[in-house]
Amino acid sequence: NENFFFRPGAVISLDLLSNTLCEQDQDLLNMVTTLDTAVKRMDAFNLLVEKVNQIQKTVIEPLKKFGSGFPSLNMAVKRREQALQDCRRLQAKVEKHEEKKTGSALAKLHHAREELRPMWEDFEARNRQLLEETPCFYGSRLNYFQPTQVVYYSEMHKTFADLTQQLDQPGHSDKQQERENEAKLRSRPSPLWLMTEILADNK
Repeated sequence: NENFFFRPGAVISLDLLSNTLCEQDQDLLNMVTTLDTAVKRMDAFNLLVEKVNQIQKTVIEPLKKFGSGFPSLNMAVKRREQALQDCRRLQAKVEKHEEKKTGSALAKLHHAREELRPMWEDFEARNRQLLEETPCFYGSRLNYFQPTQVVYYSEMHKTFADLTQQLDQPGHSDKQQERENEAKLRSRPSPLWLMTEILADNK
């Protein structure tokens, strides 16, 4: 069960802490407090592992998959740029031959124009393909992040609903209610909180 409050170890430690014997016996209270701390540490570690696995599946792996498309896109951009440079180089040759009026220059001009035509067609095809595919590639990023957002807001809604239902239960003392509320609020702690708690405990 993902809910910290309903895990057996947490329930036992909360029951012991709320027992009147702990209020009467300081040694027993210290032992139970130590147990409660150990349970929380273990639970925090398990939840941290769970959150790390979730991050791996919902963020890291999708980003790797999305990033795998960049090399082919970059290669297409480089090939388009190379095609443009080749066209400009040959266009300059055409303009140079156009300035001359000799027979040999006219023959070279005709040959250069014939060579330039398919090169421009190749460039225009590459350019048109990039203009069509680049916006689609950019827009595809939403497909990787929308599921993560859906899961996040679903979990937030579930947490809020659970806390609304469970908080302020009748028949509990203020001290017991405070302990239970704290446990419930930590039922789905953030990875940052968990890491902070573990690092603080290991100092």
